[in-house]
Amino acid sequence: MSSRRLLVLTTVPVPGDRLREELRRRADPDDVQVRVVSPASDVSRLEWLANDEDAARGAAEEKAERTARAAGADVADAGVGDPDPVKAIEDALREWPADEVLVVTPPDEQANWLESDAAEDARQRFGVPVSRVTIDA
Repeated sequence: MSSRRLLVLTTVPVPGDRLREELRRRADPDDVQVRVVSPASDVSRLEWLANDEDAARGAAEEKAERTARAAGADVADAGVGDPDPVKAIEDALREWPADEVLVVTPPDEQANWLESDAAEDARQRFGVPVSRVTIDA
Protein backbone atom coordinates (compact mmCIF):
# COMPACT_ATOMS: atom_id res chain seq x y z
CA MET A 1 0.00 0.00 0.00
CA SER A 2 1.31 3.44 -0.87
CA SER A 3 1.64 6.30 1.58
CA ARG A 4 -1.13 8.79 2.05
CA ARG A 5 -0.26 12.12 0.42
CA LEU A 6 -1.20 15.31 2.21
CA LEU A 7 -0.76 18.77 0.72
CA VAL A 8 -0.40 21.47 3.38
CA LEU A 9 -1.01 24.99 2.13
CA THR A 10 -0.06 27.51 4.78
CA THR A 11 -0.19 31.28 4.87
CA VAL A 12 0.92 31.52 8.51
CA PRO A 13 3.70 29.86 10.52
CA VAL A 14 2.42 26.60 11.99
CA PRO A 15 3.60 25.48 15.43
CA GLY A 16 5.14 22.02 15.18
CA ASP A 17 2.94 20.39 17.80
CA ARG A 18 -0.22 21.72 16.14
CA LEU A 19 0.86 20.49 12.71
CA ARG A 20 1.83 17.04 13.99
CA GLU A 21 -1.56 16.80 15.73
CA GLU A 22 -3.36 17.67 12.48
CA LEU A 23 -1.28 15.13 10.55
CA ARG A 24 -2.05 12.39 13.11
CA ARG A 25 -5.78 13.10 12.70
CA ARG A 26 -5.51 12.46 8.98
CA ALA A 27 -3.03 9.62 8.60
CA ASP A 28 -0.61 7.25 10.26
CA PRO A 29 2.50 9.42 10.88
CA ASP A 30 4.64 6.55 9.61
CA ASP A 31 2.66 6.28 6.39
CA VAL A 32 2.14 9.86 5.20
CA GLN A 33 3.99 12.00 2.70
CA VAL A 34 3.62 15.73 3.10
CA ARG A 35 4.16 18.53 0.64
CA VAL A 36 4.13 22.05 2.06
CA VAL A 37 3.28 25.04 -0.12
CA SER A 38 3.18 28.59 1.15
CA PRO A 39 1.62 31.05 -1.27
CA ALA A 40 3.25 34.46 -1.55
CA SER A 41 -0.10 35.92 -0.47
CA ASP A 42 1.14 38.59 1.91
CA VAL A 43 0.79 41.29 -0.75
CA SER A 44 -1.44 44.28 -1.18
CA ARG A 45 -3.74 44.48 -4.17
CA LEU A 46 -1.41 47.06 -5.72
CA GLU A 47 1.67 44.88 -5.22
CA TRP A 48 -0.22 41.91 -6.66
CA LEU A 49 -1.33 43.87 -9.73
CA ALA A 50 2.23 45.15 -10.24
CA ASN A 51 3.73 41.67 -9.78
CA ASP A 52 5.81 43.10 -6.92
CA GLU A 53 5.96 39.93 -4.85
CA ASP A 54 9.65 39.60 -3.94
CA ALA A 55 9.26 40.30 -0.21
CA ALA A 56 6.16 38.12 -0.03
CA ARG A 57 7.97 35.26 -1.81
CA GLY A 58 10.86 35.44 0.69
CA ALA A 59 8.48 35.32 3.66
CA ALA A 60 6.52 32.47 2.06
CA GLU A 61 9.68 30.44 1.49
CA GLU A 62 10.63 30.81 5.15
CA LYS A 63 7.10 29.73 6.25
CA ALA A 64 7.18 26.69 3.96
CA GLU A 65 10.59 25.53 5.17
CA ARG A 66 9.75 26.08 8.84
CA THR A 67 6.44 24.23 8.46
CA ALA A 68 8.14 21.33 6.66
CA ARG A 69 10.68 20.97 9.48
CA ALA A 70 7.87 21.07 12.05
CA ALA A 71 5.86 18.35 10.31
CA GLY A 72 7.92 15.48 11.70
CA ALA A 73 6.75 13.34 8.76
CA ASP A 74 8.06 12.33 5.37
CA VAL A 75 8.13 15.73 3.68
CA ALA A 76 8.32 15.33 -0.07
CA ASP A 77 8.84 19.01 -0.81
CA ALA A 78 8.42 22.52 0.55
CA GLY A 79 8.17 25.63 -1.54
CA VAL A 80 6.51 28.85 -2.55
CA GLY A 81 3.28 28.94 -4.50
CA ASP A 82 1.29 31.46 -6.48
CA PRO A 83 0.06 34.45 -4.42
CA ASP A 84 -3.52 33.23 -4.94
CA PRO A 85 -3.83 30.30 -2.49
CA VAL A 86 -6.36 28.46 -4.69
CA LYS A 87 -4.07 28.77 -7.71
CA ALA A 88 -1.17 27.57 -5.53
CA ILE A 89 -3.21 24.49 -4.60
CA GLU A 90 -4.12 23.88 -8.23
CA ASP A 91 -0.47 24.10 -9.32
CA ALA A 92 0.69 21.83 -6.49
CA LEU A 93 -1.98 19.18 -7.21
CA ARG A 94 -1.02 19.16 -10.87
CA GLU A 95 2.60 18.36 -9.96
CA TRP A 96 1.95 16.23 -6.88
CA PRO A 97 -1.48 14.56 -6.66
CA ALA A 98 -2.55 14.54 -3.01
CA ASP A 99 -5.20 12.55 -1.18
CA GLU A 100 -6.17 15.56 0.92
CA VAL A 101 -5.44 19.27 1.22
CA LEU A 102 -5.00 21.01 4.55
CA VAL A 103 -5.34 24.80 4.30
CA VAL A 104 -3.83 26.71 7.22
CA THR A 105 -4.79 30.39 7.45
CA PRO A 106 -5.52 32.98 10.09
CA PRO A 107 -9.11 33.24 11.34
CA ASP A 108 -11.44 35.17 9.02
CA GLU A 109 -11.15 38.40 10.98
CA GLN A 110 -7.34 38.32 10.50
CA ALA A 111 -7.21 36.88 6.97
CA ASN A 112 -6.17 39.09 4.08
CA TRP A 113 -8.07 39.47 0.83
CA LEU A 114 -6.36 36.46 -0.81
CA GLU A 115 -6.75 34.09 2.17
CA SER A 116 -10.32 34.70 3.23
CA ASP A 117 -12.19 32.13 1.10
CA ALA A 118 -9.31 29.92 -0.03
CA ALA A 119 -10.42 26.70 1.68
CA GLU A 120 -14.03 26.98 0.57
CA ASP A 121 -13.04 27.83 -3.01
CA ALA A 122 -10.63 24.86 -3.08
CA ARG A 123 -13.32 22.57 -1.65
CA GLN A 124 -15.57 23.48 -4.58
CA ARG A 125 -12.90 23.21 -7.29
CA PHE A 126 -10.83 20.11 -6.56
CA GLY A 127 -11.78 16.46 -6.30
CA VAL A 128 -10.01 15.85 -2.99
CA PRO A 129 -11.06 16.54 0.60
CA VAL A 130 -10.06 20.04 1.76
CA SER A 131 -9.89 20.96 5.45
CA ARG A 132 -9.15 24.31 7.01
CA VAL A 133 -7.25 24.98 10.21
CA THR A 134 -6.97 28.49 11.60
CA ILE A 135 -4.00 29.80 13.54
CA ASP A 136 -3.67 33.33 14.91
CA ALA A 137 -1.25 35.32 12.79
